[in-house]
Amino acid sequence: MEQTGWLASDQVMEASGLQASHSYAGDFFVHNDEGEPVLYAIDESGADLGSISIVPAKNRDWEDITSVPVGAERWIVVGDIGDNMAKRSSVKLYFAEEPRAGKFDRYSGQQLLKHALTLTYPDGPRDCEAMAYDPVDQQILLLSKRDKPPRLYAVDLETALTGHHAELKYLGEMTKLRPPTSRDRFQFGGRTDFISQPTGMDISPDGSEIAIITYRSLYRFQRESGEAWLDVLRKAPLEVVGPPAVQNEAISYSVDGKSVYVTTEKKPTPLFRFKFNQDK
Repeated sequence: MEQTGWLASDQVMEASGLQASHSYAGDFFVHNDEGEPVLYAIDESGADLGSISIVPAKNRDWEDITSVPVGAERWIVVGDIGDNMAKRSSVKLYFAEEPRAGKFDRYSGQQLLKHALTLTYPDGPRDCEAMAYDPVDQQILLLSKRDKPPRLYAVDLETALTGHHAELKYLGEMTKLRPPTSRDRFQFGGRTDFISQPTGMDISPDGSEIAIITYRSLYRFQRESGEAWLDVLRKAPLEVVGPPAVQNEAISYSVDGKSVYVTTEKKPTPLFRFKFNQDK
């Protein structure tokens, strides 16, 4: 693990989602968890590369972001899925073409919304901050935050792209993530009870593993050929304690799948890189 930089933009106040660009190697998109419906472009040093407004869209509680293939293009999917009090009757996914850099490799202007999908849970409202695209089974996965253990849900990509309303499919409960220790309580104080809850998730571009971030740790679950994700998430994960940020909430694989990047919701906002390809 290494720190690659700091997010330079003063506009990124609470980074809650991170996604690597498929159009420009080394660029990433990050967003706040509330406020304006804007994607901020950065590189792995955290440099401010500009911003793009998604129009029309609303940022009630944007908690994660992913990317899906649509024909020969890539579309960004923003998950307005946060629900701290578990009171929302539905949540929403916003779809837009992946932004492209313009003059001087800067991002600016507006990106028109291509599609929006309203989702409901089959078992009532859930707080969720973790969403990822599965390139093998071609589905979008959501992982609940406050359930113990977390609960896994899915919507297939065809439904997600063509429907306007859909009910998520409940897949089951994953394994319990390692509970807090007395040492954790000393370090995290009043936030200790939250440090084993998923705050972000991503799946490697080849679909061979899934990474989940919490305030305390990064967890990797490796997938065998033909294995269902629920079975993967019921296995013992590989855990890396860290990165040492205040509130880790955003995670993304690099497009080549060789690195995982993580950043935090609180300022100042460091950006970290994990390299795992040597043991895959």
